[in-house]
Order: sequence, then structure tokens, then C-alpha cells
Amino acid sequence: MTEKPAPAHDRKYGVIEIITVLLLSITAVLTAWCGFEASKWGGEMSIAFSTASSARVQAASAESTAQAARQYDLTIYSQWVLAEADDRAQLAEFVENRFTDEFAVAFDAWNAEGRVSDGPLSMAEYVPPGEVEAAELSARADQKFEEALENNQRGDNYSLLTVLFALVLFFAALSQNQRARWRRTVFLSLSGLLVIVGIGILSTYPIKI
Repeated sequence: MTEKPAPAHDRKYGVIEIITVLLLSITAVLTAWCGFEASKWGGEMSIAFSTASSARVQAASAESTAQAARQYDLTIYSQWVLAEADDRAQLAEFVENRFTDEFAVAFDAWNAEGRVSDGPLSMAEYVPPGEVEAAELSARADQKFEEALENNQRGDNYSLLTVLFALVLFFAALSQNQRARWRRTVFLSLSGLLVIVGIGILSTYPIKI
């Protein structure tokens, strides 16, 4: 006895069932992937914030070193100014021998220009220890802070995408409960459109493994 071919509408329902299962499976995987990426970028955000905080502390320490060196040089320079004002050349020479290396460079440059500037401390050549390090660390802290904000936004983007894929699952599941074929097709088509949009958006996001 030969089998009768299944009615056309039954075959169509069978195709719809297969499409629905595939759609649900793909969406479930994409949702899990978005959750994984959101977690990874959240970790990168925490690391960047921690690095920025550490750099801030180091920059503050270096700036304190520079301030202390600047205060010491100012004190010594004040003694030299007093000695010069009193025409005490021997004392002035004695004080000059106590200049720090950084201040001595600026002092020589100040003398070379004819002492036109307000003093050695205002010269570009005067760079107390810790000043360069403080600037570099501060710039690194700013860069890491911006990186942390960017990573936070990336994690948020992946989290928002899971909401879109949740809508895909919702409409796909809703389509299975429809008796009318046209309603089932509409909900499934809407679900498929959303997953295509989601995949398109997902393809533009950076990946962190």
C-alpha cells in the first residue's frame, strides 16, 4: 500500500516548525555570546579603572616629590639672592655649590641669557625631579579612564543587544501558539527580521576573548 503524500498545508507547517527551531537555537547562542562579551568588557572596564586609579596615586606622589624639590631650590635660591644683595661673593659661591643639578642647569641658562627672566625657577630648563613623571602618569591615568568609559559602553551595548534577542525569542515562541497560519507567519517573520537586525548590529561590535 503506497503512502499518501502529506497535504501541502502540513508540509508548510513542518517547514515553519523547522525554521522556528533554527531561529530559537541561533538566538539562544547569540544571547549567550552577548552575555559573555558584556561580562568580558565589564572586566576590562574594571581593570582600566583600577589602572587609572593607580596611575593617579603615582602621579600625586611624583608631584609631591617635584613640589618638595621646588621648595628646596627656592629656599637655596633665596639665600643666594640675599648673599648677592649684600655683595657677599664668598657666601654666594658657597650657596651656588649647594644648588641641585636641576636648578644648576636653569641657573646657568638664566645667567647665559643675561638674567632677563624673573629667575632660574621660571626658566624652561628648570625641571624638578618628579615633574615629568607626574605629567606622564597623569596622562596615562586620563587615557585609562577614557578607556574604562569606552569599555563600559561596549559592555552596555552587548547587554542591550540581549534585550533585542529576547524579543526574537518572545515573538518566535508567540508564533508557535497561533492557530491562524497568517498570524504565525507574521510573528515568525517579525522574529526573523529582528534577528537579522541584531546580527547586523553585532557584527559592528568589537570582540574580546
